[in-house]
Parts: sequence; structure tokens; C-alpha cells
Amino acid sequence: MKRLINLSKIRFGMSVISLALVLGALVTIVFKGFNWGLDFTGGVVSEFQVEHALTADEIKQTFDQVLGQEVQLTQSGESGRWSVRYSQPEGEMQSIGEILSSLHTNVKVLNSSIVGPQVGQDMVEKGGLAVLSCIILTMLYLSWRFEWRLALGALSALVYDIVLVLGLFSLTGLEFNLTVLAAVLAVLGYSLNDSIIIADRVRELFKGNPNGNTGKLIDSAVMATFSRTVITSGTTFATVACLWLLGGAPLQGFAIALCFGIVSGTWSSISVGVTLPQLIGLKPEHYIVRKDEYEEEYP
Repeated sequence: MKRLINLSKIRFGMSVISLALVLGALVTIVFKGFNWGLDFTGGVVSEFQVEHALTADEIKQTFDQVLGQEVQLTQSGESGRWSVRYSQPEGEMQSIGEILSSLHTNVKVLNSSIVGPQVGQDMVEKGGLAVLSCIILTMLYLSWRFEWRLALGALSALVYDIVLVLGLFSLTGLEFNLTVLAAVLAVLGYSLNDSIIIADRVRELFKGNPNGNTGKLIDSAVMATFSRTVITSGTTFATVACLWLLGGAPLQGFAIALCFGIVSGTWSSISVGVTLPQLIGLKPEHYIVRKDEYEEEYP
């Protein structure tokens, strides 16, 4: 019993911390904004081939110095074949051969294209629409499956996770590109899964104990699902962490967003997903089946 009472205090303490974190993330997003990638802002994408002896550091440093910006360089298939992405510089644009002339190597440009700002704006709008559509569909599903207080808690946990991931990228200045957007959508699904597991257990305990104490029943639901949550989150986190460490620069943003989202999703399902419904008056009596409802379901 003492363990459950202490868990209630922990949950409310986590909720206070969550509120502070989400407010800090919102302030950071509003005042600092994001470091948008070329997928959203537009720029130049070129694929070229040079001598095998050149390293990625040599090529990237040359591009950075000549263009005066940090470029994205990735190896493209066979040895000596590279892909570079950078913002379109002001004034006359230099060719790849001119940029790499100081390396005294033969350069063969395989293809080059310019992504205009209109395409970038279109990507921003479609990306935002995808996230909004996901939230709306999730809200409809939760409203159908749970009592509105539990549904609101699960939906709030989703919004919390998204805001925190976005706040992390705003605070650190990490590039926000399409792979990061894909990670945000993946975090939505992961967080929803955690919230539904605990909320479903809460609903079962409420139906089985119509006169029980709300806080103690929620604590029991959290403890009953905690081992499952830790195992699932732990194995997923280990997999994504390996992707972060071994996947290289192209997947770094994706892996960071997922790692942070997994931790945030586990935290929010407890601190927001079931604690918020309790604060707004969720009680076991809301799951008592009335006689007329029972007769409609089982005539």
C-alpha cells in the first residue's frame, strides 16, 4: 500500500516536471525556431566522382571553406562516388570542379539539381498536414475507445512528446529534414501504443472496482504494465541507439529523434497520460454500466 501511495506522489511530481519541460520547449520553438534542412529550404544537390584516395573529411572541409557553409556529404554507392547537398550561394555559383580544384583531383559530375524554395515550402505544408492528420485520426480513435478523460490524457501525451522532440531540435540547432519528420511520426505511433496499454489497464481496473480509489487503481495499472513498458522501450531504445552510433550522419537526426521520443513516450504515458485524467475528475463510477446500456448490448 505504501508503495502505491509513493507512486502517486511520483506521478504528480513527474507531471510538474513535464509541464515545465513542455513550456520550455514551446518558448524555445517560438523564439529560436528550427535549423531547416535542404528538404524544406531548397538548395543544390550534386553527385560526383573523384579519386578513391580522397577521404570524406578532405572533401567536406574543402566544400565548407569555399562555400562558407556546412555542407552535407555522403558516400553514394561505390568508392570515390559522393553526394553533396548545400544551400545555393549568393552570386555566381561555382562548379564542383572549381570548388575541389585545390585537391588536384579529377572530378566527374554525374548529376546536379537545384531544389527551389517553392518545392521547400510545399514540403513544409505537406509535412505539417501529415502530422495534423495523424493527430486528428488519433483523437477520433481515442474518443471512440475510451472515456473522454482518458482519451484526453492519451492525446495530451502525444502532443507532449511531439513538442519535446521539436523543442530538442530547436534548442540544439540540429538540422530538421524529412527523415526527422518521419521520426516524429514514428514517435506518435510509439507514444500512442504506450498510452493505450496503460489506459486500457486503467479501464479494466475501474470496471472491476467501481467503488475503488481512483489514485490507487491508476497506480496499480501503472505497476501492472511497468515491466512490459520497460522491456519494450528498452529493446527499442537499444536498437535505435545502435542506429544512432553506426548509421552515420544521414541517419543521425532520425535516430536522435527516435531515441528521445522513446524516452519521452514512456515518461509521458505515466506523467501525463493517466495523471491528467485523474486531475480532471476521472473516477471508477464513469465505467459503471447502467442497466439500459447493458440491455442494449446484451438484449
